[in-house]
Amino acid sequence: MAMSAVQALVLIDHHHAQVFQFDAEKVQSRKKVESHTHDTGQHGSGVRTEHEFFGEVCDALAGVGEVLVTGSHTAQSDFRHYIDKHRHALTKQIAGWETVDHPTEGQLVALGRKYFAEHVREGAAKPLPG
Repeated sequence: MAMSAVQALVLIDHHHAQVFQFDAEKVQSRKKVESHTHDTGQHGSGVRTEHEFFGEVCDALAGVGEVLVTGSHTAQSDFRHYIDKHRHALTKQIAGWETVDHPTEGQLVALGRKYFAEHVREGAAKPLPG
């Protein structure tokens, strides 16, 4: 039986992102996205290309029905700004934003399952209009 709406959790900072797709029983897939640096002759140093990094994170969410974004407040804010400005269509997939501080993979998956279980219950508990 195929899942109609895949759920995912993203843990993001300004250098790395981890994308976990999961169901109630197990993690279906894990993907890591790393930021890149480019040398610039102008400054003689590496410049992180945040837009490319955030774009790759968005690409990793293709086909996901609902996404919970986690990480530091600053990283989430910057990622949200990028989505609002450059990948607006993705906003309808974002179910929520949660600030977390260095959780383990198990803690992340548990947070995601709990969040989506409550999110689904709240959505199902709404009365019918009329």
